[in-house]
Amino acid sequence: MADRRNITDPKALRALAHPLRWKLLEIVAREGTATATQCAEETGESVANCSYHLNTLAKYKYVEHAEGGQGREKPWQLVSQGQGWDSSATKDQDFSLAANAATGAFLDYTLTQMRERHLTEHLEPADWQEALGVDNTNDYLTAAEVKEVRDTIRELMNKFQGRRTDPSLRPEGARFVNLFFSTTVTPDKP
Repeated sequence: MADRRNITDPKALRALAHPLRWKLLEIVAREGTATATQCAEETGESVANCSYHLNTLAKYKYVEHAEGGQGREKPWQLVSQGQGWDSSATKDQDFSLAANAATGAFLDYTLTQMRERHLTEHLEPADWQEALGVDNTNDYLTAAEVKEVRDTIRELMNKFQGRRTDPSLRPEGARFVNLFFSTTVTPDKP
C-alpha cells in the first residue's frame, strides 16, 4: 500500500466531493478491510448505496478489492494511506473547483464527526477524557514556519502508521484516533 497519494486529476477529486465517501474511506482505513454490508451497518445506508460509492472510490483508485469474499460480501481495502492535493500548484479552474468541492465535503464530514464525538466525550473512561479535547492557538508565523509545524506533526503521527495495517503493533488499549489539524491565515487587509 502506498503511503500518500497526491491527486492531480479533477475527476478523481470530484469523487471525494461526497461526505459518505469520506465515511467509507474511514471505515475501510480503520478496519483494514470492509464489505459494503459492513459499511451499510455502520453508516445506516443501504448495501446498494454503499456498494455504489465504494465502486466509485475504486474507479478513482482510492480503494480496491481485497482477497476473499464474493459479490457484496467482497472486502475492500485502501490503495494508499492517505491523499492530498495542491490547488495552488495549478491555475486550472476545473481542478480548483474540484479541489474546493472535495475539501468542502471533507470538512463537512470531519467537523460533523468531531462535533458528534465531543458530545459523547463525557462517556469515555477518565484517561481518554484527559487525552481528548480541542486546542486552539494563534501566533505570528511565516509560511515556512507554518509548513515546518505541519511537517513536524505529520512526521510524529507517521511513527504510528504501521499500526493501521498490522494489528499486532497496536498496544493494549489503542483505539482509532482522528487528529484533525487545520492551518488557516487571516486574509491580508487591502
